[in-house]
Amino acid sequence: MSEWVLNESTILLDLVGETKEDILEMMGRNMVDHGLVKESYVEAVIKREGEYSTGLPTGGVAVAIPHTDVEHVRRKSISVAVLRHPVEFGVMGGAPTETVPVKLVFMLAMDEAHSQLKLLQQLMLILQSEEKLQKIVNEMDSTTLKTYLTDQLTSLSDEGGE
Repeated sequence: MSEWVLNESTILLDLVGETKEDILEMMGRNMVDHGLVKESYVEAVIKREGEYSTGLPTGGVAVAIPHTDVEHVRRKSISVAVLRHPVEFGVMGGAPTETVPVKLVFMLAMDEAHSQLKLLQQLMLILQSEEKLQKIVNEMDSTTLKTYLTDQLTSLSDEGGE
């Protein structure tokens, strides 16, 4: 987990947007501003979300995990946004018209294709716990949330033999 950038600057609490594109634009722009991704990342992640939906109707708190190709990334990083009001995202693997009201977004920026799968597996273990999801969306301090997520992802990685 130490090679990932996840810090207070990439955690956006109480984010407000009308559409998934608004949310992706704000999160992506924040990552650009912090030098984590290239300027091309924002458009690429919005385009990819339009082609391959990432919304997950997880227990109690719907989540989206947008990401795009490695050529748009400068440093492996994760941005987390807790939305003030849920925003409709397409359901991953669902019908084109199937949507889910997303409250929590994990935007991933990978610099190697295989690192995406590993992180997604770690995130899925968090996403399967309604208790953990509620803790994340109810946390109002980015430092506390960063510590919690780092601990969760690190312990999951350690359990996986990393």
